[in-house]
Amino acid sequence: MDVSTDLTCLQGIQASFKRGLVLLRVAASTESQISSTFLNSTSESVAFSFARYINGFGFSSLSNGESSPNLTSIRYFHASRETLATRKDDPDRPLSHRERKKQAVKTKAKFSKRDKKTDKPPAEAPYVPPPRLEKTEKRMDEKTVEVFDGMTLLEFSKRTGESLAVLQSILVDVGETVSSEFDAISIDVAELLAMEIGNNVKREHTTEGLKILPRPPVVTVMGHVDHGKTSLLDALRNTSVAAREAGGITQHVGAFVVGMPESGTSITFIDTPGHAAFSEMRARGAAVTDIVVLVVAADDGVMPQTLEAIAHARSANVPIVVAINKCDKPGANPERVKNQLAAEGIELEDIGGNVQVVEVSAVKSTGLDKLEEALLLQAVDMDLMARVDGPAQAYVVEARLDKGRGPLATVIVKAGTLESGHHVVIGCQWGKLRAIRDMVGKPTERATPAMPVEIEGLKGVPMAGDDVIVVESEKRAKMLSEGRTRKYERDRLLKAEEDRIAELEKREAESEEGVFRVELPIIVKSDVQGTAQAVSDALRTLNSPQVFVNIVQSGVGAIFQSDLARAQTCNACIIAFNVKCCKISSAYARVKVFHHHVIYHLLEDIGNLIVEKAPGVSELEVAGEAEVLSIFKVLGKRREEDGVSIAGCKVMDGRVFRSGLMRLLRSGEVLFEGSCASLKREKQDVEQVGKGNECGLVMGDWNDFRVGDVIQCLERVVRKPKFISSESGAVRIEC
Repeated sequence: MDVSTDLTCLQGIQASFKRGLVLLRVAASTESQISSTFLNSTSESVAFSFARYINGFGFSSLSNGESSPNLTSIRYFHASRETLATRKDDPDRPLSHRERKKQAVKTKAKFSKRDKKTDKPPAEAPYVPPPRLEKTEKRMDEKTVEVFDGMTLLEFSKRTGESLAVLQSILVDVGETVSSEFDAISIDVAELLAMEIGNNVKREHTTEGLKILPRPPVVTVMGHVDHGKTSLLDALRNTSVAAREAGGITQHVGAFVVGMPESGTSITFIDTPGHAAFSEMRARGAAVTDIVVLVVAADDGVMPQTLEAIAHARSANVPIVVAINKCDKPGANPERVKNQLAAEGIELEDIGGNVQVVEVSAVKSTGLDKLEEALLLQAVDMDLMARVDGPAQAYVVEARLDKGRGPLATVIVKAGTLESGHHVVIGCQWGKLRAIRDMVGKPTERATPAMPVEIEGLKGVPMAGDDVIVVESEKRAKMLSEGRTRKYERDRLLKAEEDRIAELEKREAESEEGVFRVELPIIVKSDVQGTAQAVSDALRTLNSPQVFVNIVQSGVGAIFQSDLARAQTCNACIIAFNVKCCKISSAYARVKVFHHHVIYHLLEDIGNLIVEKAPGVSELEVAGEAEVLSIFKVLGKRREEDGVSIAGCKVMDGRVFRSGLMRLLRSGEVLFEGSCASLKREKQDVEQVGKGNECGLVMGDWNDFRVGDVIQCLERVVRKPKFISSESGAVRIEC
């Protein structure tokens, strides 16, 4: 290596060595020797850094002219104190004190001994709190990367902005190898790379060379609670599901196929809950559907969840077909419903728009043929096609844990063919499909596009709304699942930290204002994952300025001893929604378990519990009013004393307490607030005077009474919040 080149490349960074031991990365061959000319020609810190780099990474040792095979002395600087380090054949072995003293003699370095009597221990550095965690939008620059099967590593690097060296290092860590940046990588590996560098992933699937065929439409039925959505579907498939539902309302997402005998085709229907608590379920239904059937009761008209369903359909860019139900009822007014929908921007065909509207009656099964015709006509206009070949793409509608069969997921295939034996990844879960059943429970070997099926063989319960991905092997499935789990945990911990900081700041602000919140920890267990999520979201809406609802855990399946132990540890109550609970032993007798099958009964119970736990708001309330009728002056014993004024009053409303706070009003203006020094009735001291009675009243530090003044007696009361439920099913805590 040329000395002039060494000096040029190292002198430029000499100023960077300010604190600590710095390892300098330089370009040096594994057998390079540094001559004494170089060591003497440059500054000590630069020479040290180069020597430290060479010796620290196993290169040839340094000396002024001669190379010592066993021992090399290198001086380095730590803060402002100069010390000495030595390295032997085993660089990992620390030097003993005797070896350090020998080296000190050779290099004439001095080691000072600390006087235990006079020297003070080093002062402890002041505590510096860690920086506050910024919000995710500011801290993380996550972007969504579109990946496809067969993309090269170079193309992936361009899309993500990550260097090839980093990507190749990640590939080695996960057991994948590529010989050059022009090698193709699979879509699974591309997703794993994207997640490892902190990006979100969107998969692109090509249809080139694959068979494309028409597919049945996927129709989601949406609308307000109790407007007859499930009854309408029962009429279409000649069943009676609505009569068996708890509380007479739908609380799960259901999917099934209805055959159309006249046209020889079929339609896949998705039934969504209408209650206000199941907003997320309706959003998932709109995201996977082709057409939304908006059910509106002819007697009720447009209601809050009707407007929400319209918003979900517009957000998903899905066409709407309006079904005005209950047209057989005496108070039905379809024209009023049409006018209300037009006012919300729904352009019906009756007024020259493109939204079809059908008047039906689920009870009498009238208008159903017109509804089927409208749906098929809408599907023809959309020209729905899907590939049949290639790996399947599916969407999780609902998931649950079965005691005998394990984790189950209801999915709708969007493209490709899903078969038994496929290795799949769903969210963070993976597995090999043991069985596929249609929605009547009949086993089937494969599922084609727009077909709803129930799959089993997963290692855990997935989240409703997750995509189903088919991979080539169990190894690839486990690798992708582990990568997703790592990213999910990172995002979850960051979100939890943000929520914790936000809650801490909120509590600090409230404590400064004198407001203190009580925490109500809750564990939610439900029969299906989507309902557990919906219940958790609904409970969070019950947060109030006085009570913080903390969802400690949310999951599916029955309640076991481990759930009771967790609840006892964090002093939480357990909500068992459509699930059973194991026998509660005496050790967990204090744990409260709420069993419910209907969402609004559950919210009512928890709302009352929140009202019970809330500390309430302390307020001043007018307990009584008295009017000044006359004024009496009592002179003091000494001439210099002004005496005391007594207000002769009559209580006009409520009661006047001696212990209450008195407020004097004149012409509606507050002149004084203070305590009551004396309250008498017929020359007798009394504690209170009721309405219609006269009394004498002395107020501390106030003697300027006038006839006609109003004296209010104030008492401090604690006002509890109220649990309020609207007709639409929405609930809130009003303070």
